[in-house]
Amino acid sequence: MPPPPQFTARSIPCPFKGCNRLFKNESGLTQHKNSSHRPFAPPPVARATSPGSESGRSMQGGGDVEHPHSPPPPSVRPTEYHPQLNGRPCDKTGKFLPKGAPPPPPDHPAPDDFAPYADRSDFDLADLLYRRVQMSAAHIDELMENWASRPNAANPPFANHADLYATIDATEIGHVPWESFNVSYNGERTPGDETPWKSEEFTIHFRDPRKILQLQLANPDFKFEMDFAPKRDIIVQDPATHGSTFVPVILGSDKTTVSVGTGQNEYYPLYMSNGLVYNNVRRAHRNAVTLIGFLAIPKTDRENQDSTEFRTFRRNLFHGSLRHILQSLLPGMTTPEVVKFADGHYRKAIYGLGPYIADYPEQVLLACIVQGWCARCDASNKNLDGEGGRRSQELNDALFDALDHKALWDQYGIIPDVIPFTYGFPRADIHSLLSPDLLHQIIKGTFKDHLVTWVGEYLEIIHGKKGAARIMADIDRRIAAVPPFPGLRRFPQGRGFKQWTGDDSKALMKVYLPAIEGYVPPQMVRTFSAFLEFCYLVRRNILNEESLQEVDAALARFHRERVIFEQEGVVLSGFSLPRQHSMVHYRYLTQQFGAPNGLCSSITESKHIKAVKEPWRRSSKFNALGQMLTVNDRIDKLAASRVDFVERGMIPGPTGRPPPSDQEQGDDDGGPSERRDILGEVVLARRHIPNYPRRPAELGKLLDAPDLPNMVRRFLYCQNHDTDIPANDIPIDDCPHFVGKIKVFPSALATFYAPSDQSGIGGMYRERIRAVRSWRGGPPRRDCVFVEHDTTQAGFRGLHAARVIAFLSVAAGGSTYPCALVTWFSPIGDAPCPDVGMWMVEPDLDREGKRETSLIHLDAILRAAHLVPIYGDHPVPRHFKHTRSLDLFAAFYINKYADHHSHEIAF
Repeated sequence: MPPPPQFTARSIPCPFKGCNRLFKNESGLTQHKNSSHRPFAPPPVARATSPGSESGRSMQGGGDVEHPHSPPPPSVRPTEYHPQLNGRPCDKTGKFLPKGAPPPPPDHPAPDDFAPYADRSDFDLADLLYRRVQMSAAHIDELMENWASRPNAANPPFANHADLYATIDATEIGHVPWESFNVSYNGERTPGDETPWKSEEFTIHFRDPRKILQLQLANPDFKFEMDFAPKRDIIVQDPATHGSTFVPVILGSDKTTVSVGTGQNEYYPLYMSNGLVYNNVRRAHRNAVTLIGFLAIPKTDRENQDSTEFRTFRRNLFHGSLRHILQSLLPGMTTPEVVKFADGHYRKAIYGLGPYIADYPEQVLLACIVQGWCARCDASNKNLDGEGGRRSQELNDALFDALDHKALWDQYGIIPDVIPFTYGFPRADIHSLLSPDLLHQIIKGTFKDHLVTWVGEYLEIIHGKKGAARIMADIDRRIAAVPPFPGLRRFPQGRGFKQWTGDDSKALMKVYLPAIEGYVPPQMVRTFSAFLEFCYLVRRNILNEESLQEVDAALARFHRERVIFEQEGVVLSGFSLPRQHSMVHYRYLTQQFGAPNGLCSSITESKHIKAVKEPWRRSSKFNALGQMLTVNDRIDKLAASRVDFVERGMIPGPTGRPPPSDQEQGDDDGGPSERRDILGEVVLARRHIPNYPRRPAELGKLLDAPDLPNMVRRFLYCQNHDTDIPANDIPIDDCPHFVGKIKVFPSALATFYAPSDQSGIGGMYRERIRAVRSWRGGPPRRDCVFVEHDTTQAGFRGLHAARVIAFLSVAAGGSTYPCALVTWFSPIGDAPCPDVGMWMVEPDLDREGKRETSLIHLDAILRAAHLVPIYGDHPVPRHFKHTRSLDLFAAFYINKYADHHSHEIAF
């Protein structure tokens, strides 16, 4: 082979329905008396698997079940660690410390030293103006001038924008300077060859990855979010590595467009993370993913852009650039170096190339293979469902010696003119390092580009273009009729839009399956059901052996059911589709790298916004890249300063409270929560709704709940008595008279452990559950919820579905009880629908045909539930309002695809 080219759970009391063992304890908190119900307790910090490489492998393990209806936090550490690569603390010289020895005292400045800022207020203002508000230089100048012009006002903290920028630039912590190098073609050129790209120089900008990695490892923000040892590793063959911490270096690259039609609009960022931090940290974008470079995008005229010579140069430029950028890590890949870690200890670190985050076109480029082949195995591009052996650099070397250029290309899909950048790095094989890509392989690829497209093609085959258009219009109306749900994107016009994003595909996945039922064969519905099961399983934050068996079963069902598309003439050439084929590798890749959601390209695509698109918008658009580098440098310095000030106790860290923008009657639906002191809770909004009746009889008339006075009395009886009698059977004469007042609240805020969703760094998520008579000036909005029923049953078997009519607080006997007035739904059958795979429910009706109503304690609510209508055989009326779906449809699916937490508790 030629040498590489050279370049210059929470615990919840049961509700009234089915269980009434509620009592008030001495502290005034309402808890369940049954000893199997544990009170709220601080959760262990979420531990997602630390992805390893071929030489640093780790598999996610699940923790003890905390609650059958809430996914438990995983174990604090994997159950087994490597006996030699165990991350033993040492001193600065590399001498190992005794077991249990504390870290050395931090070498901090004085506790009031905010340098280079005068004080905390100056830092907060700089952070507000530059990072959070992104105020322009002209507006900063105007603000400071206004400040200085006020009578008797103190001098402004910064003279102008230049002074503000200079102060940020003076920050030493978190600073790694940008460097660059130029690359040009160094191959043979015939006399008179004036090909433009051969005489052009291409500039690559980068930051030293070794220094960036050391900043990441020492970031005290991650001191509880790191693993220091893999389960196994081949580098232990060298005794000098014993006691070290193996640090997998995670890379990711992907072109991104920042504008259309304004000159240079593409950039090629390169990102780096490390395999010691947990997946939830990487997904939360808390400085665990760092921009380390901008790769060159060579372009030429139309005459040369498709030439073999230019494509070969472009590939070699890419791999040569990566090889050069990563050179500073090479010594530490064989000889451990002493590094300070987030917990304050020094450890010997040995580096290695770990997973590479990339979409399929990028994987093709990285693996040096032909488009249409698999980058991980050599299954034929004409039959990707067939068996294929695992690719490796060792195998490639043997093939290079045995076969010519054409045979390598045609028989193995290998491009022989390029050497992957991993050559020359120990224990690194690009074919083994390519990570699973949920976004492009599964969500945008298999779901949107394949399955959804095939449904449209099937309808055209069966019904013709005109008939298919009529059915697709009704499918769009079904999608538009889905009831609202916290955080769920609505499709008011169905799916009829041209520009798809990853978020669009994720949102459509949540509501698409019920919408096509009845218009496609049951086997096609089962194909979608099996695929969605696979998708939601592999996107979990916690995967153990049982989970992987469920993944295997879902994939087998998908392969068995998808043949319907062949039988109906939709797919004519088989399923040789690289992105669908990638699904067969997910079990192995999970065992290699841990849960795939910590290595998805959605992480780097999200990073594009902060690292590329926003800095570009802040630039003058002329020679923008240099300005973008400066913006990234300053933002990193501000972030590093904040972490340092929090660690030194000079400013508070996350409080766990909702952000200031959280307005109870506003549009906030919730989002990631930084709380770590609970496993879950549901609390009323901070402010009640004024001008509502305070007496039960008057309020009952307003809410169409005439029995509300008796409900309140029975509710209060249950709060003060240990009884197994159903609430409705308690004689009203035994219940206390209520002489207090009731307040009505517009919403409740549920906070719960949901690490697979867009949670905070501790795996917590919060959502707003609403119950108002008028939402945004229109019809009522009354959300549905999961209510605890039987904690001995897993999944939906242990839950009830209910709809909240109103959130209330009842003040009586010196105590205030938060509660909810709800109507109920009961399951249809004792198992989910065999085709759709979701539980079916229908409203509970009394003898008069009205929906049954109860008053339950707020602690009985687990979280919001999403119900999707079972549409039946009748088209949805053209002007049907989604706000009426929960009132007018006769039966519903419990939508376990509303989010990942819903899938886990209703699986």
